[in-house]
Amino acid sequence: MNTTAQLPRNPGPSWGYGFLLWAERWWPRWFFRPVLMAGTWVGVATMPVQRAHSRAYLAVVLGRPETLVEVWRHFFAFADSLMLKLRAGRGVAVPCVLAAENEAEFENLLASDRPALFGTFHFGGSDLLGYLLGARGRRVSIIRQMVGNSDDTEHLGRRFAGQVSFLWINDPATLLFDLKTAIEAGDSLALKCDRTEFSAKSEPFHFLGALRLFPFTIYHLAVLFDRPVVFCTAVSKWGTDELNVFASPVFTPDPAASRATNTSAARLHFQGVLDQLEILVRAHPFQWFNFRPLNTATSAAPP
Repeated sequence: MNTTAQLPRNPGPSWGYGFLLWAERWWPRWFFRPVLMAGTWVGVATMPVQRAHSRAYLAVVLGRPETLVEVWRHFFAFADSLMLKLRAGRGVAVPCVLAAENEAEFENLLASDRPALFGTFHFGGSDLLGYLLGARGRRVSIIRQMVGNSDDTEHLGRRFAGQVSFLWINDPATLLFDLKTAIEAGDSLALKCDRTEFSAKSEPFHFLGALRLFPFTIYHLAVLFDRPVVFCTAVSKWGTDELNVFASPVFTPDPAASRATNTSAARLHFQGVLDQLEILVRAHPFQWFNFRPLNTATSAAPP
């Protein structure tokens, strides 16, 4: 495993998270938010790589050239989301309002004692959902990349200790063994399924006007270990700590069916998930928190 000195780091100064945590706690919101807005302009000016990826993404989702103010709004939405995670990590309650569509199916899964695979994306407040599953009595292993400065993860991990643990993907050689151990111990897994760099199984799906590669590993795990899959995304409600949560239908592998049949059904399920995600992304374009290249477009036909 990498040492802390060798780990990748989130952008920004080493003291950034500590200062934000202190300021958010002790400064009134009416004073802190304008300071955060001004600081976001500094981030836009000093993060050229992230700024370029933001521009490229916004041009695709908006269907026109983006403005500098829109790039700032994209950066600020991310800063706002980070503050929500920091507040949640110090104990502030985060109300979740579940959309009516697929609500009963999702609640039935949560109420059962069956371990499941919970997928999500770098979108809105979805980062928090894995932790909040722990608050619902689920024992959850969250798959994350370990970075050298991630106070939000550390604070949330401490708050939900006992219910939430982490599986670090930095060392792929041990990841499959760790996944198998967690699943066989009865843990549910929470993982994001929009970045392909750590996925050994990626496939093309329709998203934002093109066929784009997405990780498909969650479904291979579902079939391999006979676990249901459900995706949840959360839209942050501006100026509040409330999340509007959208659940997908539950995908359950058929143990009597062949692997090919289950995989085909999984592809249809994931395309439906991405269709729902695209509706949310187009309605809330500034809450897509991937400040890196948009998923690679491909001309390959879907399987």
